[in-house]
Amino acid sequence: MTHGVSPVHCTFARLCLVSAGHLLFPPSAVAQGSVTLYGLLDTSLEVTNPGSGWAARLDSGAYRGSRVGLRGRESLGADLQLVLALESGFSSADGALAIPGTLFNRQACIGAQGRWGEVRVGRQYSPLYIPFKGDLDAFGAGTIASGLSNLSKITPYASNAFTYLSPMIAGFTTTLMVAMRDSSANDGNGIAGYYVMFEYQLGAMSVQYARQQTHGAEALRANVGGVSYDFGRLRGWLTFFNGDGGSPAYHAAGGSISAQYWFSTQSRVSVGYARALECSSAGAGANQLSAAFEYDVSRTLQLYFNTAYLSNRGSATFTLRSVNVTGLPVAYPGAPVRGVQLGLIKRF
Repeated sequence: MTHGVSPVHCTFARLCLVSAGHLLFPPSAVAQGSVTLYGLLDTSLEVTNPGSGWAARLDSGAYRGSRVGLRGRESLGADLQLVLALESGFSSADGALAIPGTLFNRQACIGAQGRWGEVRVGRQYSPLYIPFKGDLDAFGAGTIASGLSNLSKITPYASNAFTYLSPMIAGFTTTLMVAMRDSSANDGNGIAGYYVMFEYQLGAMSVQYARQQTHGAEALRANVGGVSYDFGRLRGWLTFFNGDGGSPAYHAAGGSISAQYWFSTQSRVSVGYARALECSSAGAGANQLSAAFEYDVSRTLQLYFNTAYLSNRGSATFTLRSVNVTGLPVAYPGAPVRGVQLGLIKRF
């Protein structure tokens, strides 16, 4: 004889579970808001010679900073939404926070979004970081292969910031940010800096320009911009940059040219050349040649390989660095730097 549960009992149990779910989580509340957990692990092996011999090290965040975060969204009605972001950067090599003692060191902001655009308040990416990171050279301004990243200087994050992001109007978008000083700065005007970014898209062409001016002991003025064109499988970039200030002190200007070719929907190769002139020292500067290969194993797993040669001139001390990786200091002013990097990115 077979023992089991009658269909009537099963139906009754389902009704009880559904009723309890509606009591604990009302359908209207579930539909109005959502919070998403996401993250990224970027780990690579780098072998570099800064003029004093080859050195190997394990890097985290060479291409895209390792992070974990929460994104929230809630409908407020009338096409208005509340948005929030909490994002913590860390090292996938040793687990340490990207900024010691600061948990949400990448983002900690809240805002509102509608047809008129978006407003955010709190710690955020600077507007220069968005075009600088992803759309101004073939290397996404990441890894040792990006001459744009190695030879220029910007501020990637801003605290105590108010930001407005416009919708696209006739191909044109803009981002405006003002950062307030921390109360400990004891400064009368209360402004830590301003940032602006403009972008124009016309078919396969994109034109971008961004500027920042920060204040205080590490004040940095910087400009970066360029144009790109998508030919289909091939895309090319032409970029310029300059800056003055920061810590360590930076005073240089230059540009880069790069291209990326897609062999398939999964694999691509990039090549590039970048040049910078040090404005504070006659005859000083650097040139960089780079190549990279990327392969998407799946939608969430990517492999990358990069190689670069950087030639310093005069008293210049530029080196090969990455997004969240400090470059090895050159052995002497004018020393050449060369390196290779093999890494993977896992998103979740």
